Amino acid sequence: MAAELVTGRGTPSRAAQMERTTSESRVKVRLDLDGTGESTISTTVPFYDHMLTALAKHSLIDFTVEAEGDTHIDVHHTVEDTAIVIGEVLRAALGDKRGIRRFGHASVPLDEALAEATVDVSGRPYLVHSGEPEGQQYHLIGGHFTGSMTRHVFEAITYHSAICLHMRVHSGRDPHHIVEAQFKAFARALREAVEPDPRTNEIPSTKGAL
Repeated sequence: MAAELVTGRGTPSRAAQMERTTSESRVKVRLDLDGTGESTISTTVPFYDHMLTALAKHSLIDFTVEAEGDTHIDVHHTVEDTAIVIGEVLRAALGDKRGIRRFGHASVPLDEALAEATVDVSGRPYLVHSGEPEGQQYHLIGGHFTGSMTRHVFEAITYHSAICLHMRVHSGRDPHHIVEAQFKAFARALREAVEPDPRTNEIPSTKGAL
């Protein structure tokens, strides 16, 4: 099922929703780009819930996420499939991207960890993800979430939303902090990139389309 816009009242809506069901997971996502960061998150993966709550809070995007899957095998399917749907819904909510700032950047510390994110709502999916310390991918965080899933989440979101994301971890020791700093940096950069630009209502590209 494709993501669909949620009809607004009076003004164009930048809200969308989608439900996706496979043999491995069932995911339902609704988001509103013009929200206040409110969220209701339930993926059955507690640490992932924590990260998506932070994503909503710091991006000021309202999120409702309901997901369940074959976590008795591994959380991989549920985590990645949720990120796929988030990407699809984000792309639908952005529409033709008219009047947005397009670019966003943020550098966010969390104690000893520091992550830097740069977003381009380009219409061309691309991820550059670097700087995590060796071994981070093997850490099991919160008893469920493997460190390697962080990159998988960003890969799925960028590909399915058709945005470009450069994510760089500059420092970090605690695996939890390293992941959370990245989600918060992405949230702040995304917030800046998708917010309306008060100086223009044009599509921010010399091509005339994104």
